[in-house]
Amino acid sequence: MTPRTTPPATPSGAPAPAPARRRPVRRLTSRGRDEAHRVASPLELLFDLCFVVAVAQAGVRLVHSVAESHAGEGILDYAMVFFAIWWAWMNFTWFASAYDNDDVLYRVVTLVQIAGVLVLAAGVSQAFEDHEFLAVWLGYAIMRVAMSSQWLRVALSTEGAERTAALRYAGGVLICQVGWLGLLILPEGGRTWLFLAMAVVEMCVPLYAEKDRPTSWHPHHIAERYGLFTIIVLGETIAAATVAVKSGIDENDALGELLPIAVGGLLIVFAAWWIYFVVPIHGHLRTSGQAFLWGYGHYFVFASAAAIGAGLEVAVEQAIGEAHLSTTAASAAVTLPTALFLATVWVLHARHFKVGTAQQSVLPVTALLVICCTFLGEWAVLTAGLVAALAVATGTTLTARTPAREARTAGKDADAREGAGAGKGAEASESREAPESREG
Repeated sequence: MTPRTTPPATPSGAPAPAPARRRPVRRLTSRGRDEAHRVASPLELLFDLCFVVAVAQAGVRLVHSVAESHAGEGILDYAMVFFAIWWAWMNFTWFASAYDNDDVLYRVVTLVQIAGVLVLAAGVSQAFEDHEFLAVWLGYAIMRVAMSSQWLRVALSTEGAERTAALRYAGGVLICQVGWLGLLILPEGGRTWLFLAMAVVEMCVPLYAEKDRPTSWHPHHIAERYGLFTIIVLGETIAAATVAVKSGIDENDALGELLPIAVGGLLIVFAAWWIYFVVPIHGHLRTSGQAFLWGYGHYFVFASAAAIGAGLEVAVEQAIGEAHLSTTAASAAVTLPTALFLATVWVLHARHFKVGTAQQSVLPVTALLVICCTFLGEWAVLTAGLVAALAVATGTTLTARTPAREARTAGKDADAREGAGAGKGAEASESREAPESREG
């Protein structure tokens, strides 16, 4: 008789066994890279949604700057504020992938980080209009000090190279936060250079901290986290553009002028979603070097995706006569970030999975064509949307043809091998029959 290896089923009506109790505060140790069914947690989703509040604020201020013909200054401020948002989000995302133990203390510290990003969002307007960065710096400090405390927890829970890496992270984060004080004390002319220097220093902290031992991030989890944030940013783009179009129709009865912008913008966002998610990028994230380049490159993916929404708002304001810029400039506010998004996604995603020159050329050529759409006047946004949609159709068709072509090639190779085998069999038969002929 086979021994029983599973516990007996709970009798009908009997209470289910109570789940094992977990302590409210536990050691913060690394999770496995091969952990099955690793998905984003509800706390991470809340974190993303609150971060998008700051992204939306940055987009609104970018719209005002571009609409008032201060595009250069507005883009620079947008780049600086968006870096703070993106970098804090990315640091938490990779830390959570490696160390999220979901205990009480971890949750509380994460909620503190969320409060920090909301403080940062509240200061975005002052940063754009008055170049006053106190609220932005304070919000960033709240997030970063909380992040440093998480790394100190890791250091207390581990030893050896892992503990060293955690201490490097904690120290590097705090030192960088001190460096950002320059935004409050330096004259405006020096703040741009400080931003460039500090951005480089910030991005070097993970490289230095993990030079002896990389953290155990989870490829599927990281790919999902980045994908979810991309979806949320694109959703914010649609929401901002929809509000702008609705206001234009309600206040100016300009449906004819705004319909091409609305349709083109929707096609652009739909195509952006399709192009980003068409490849299984987690399979490419095999080493820390690949992951660093991929993760850092998403600054341009997120920033351009959010800027598309701001550009659509600018195009709407220009169409109803509320923006002080030309049609070409308003069109560029949409086409340029769209082209940047397409080019960056090709560099980070598509080129690793496309086969042949035709497939590899789709996104770069599309980005160039979208830029050319800038000069089509009031039809620029609609044409750019149609070009993006055509790129999706072309890429899908080329990808579908590849297996069929490979199957036909394999079939021809098999036929050739069979033919060669038959030929060799005939030669062998003739060689066996030849002696008999000579004997006769």
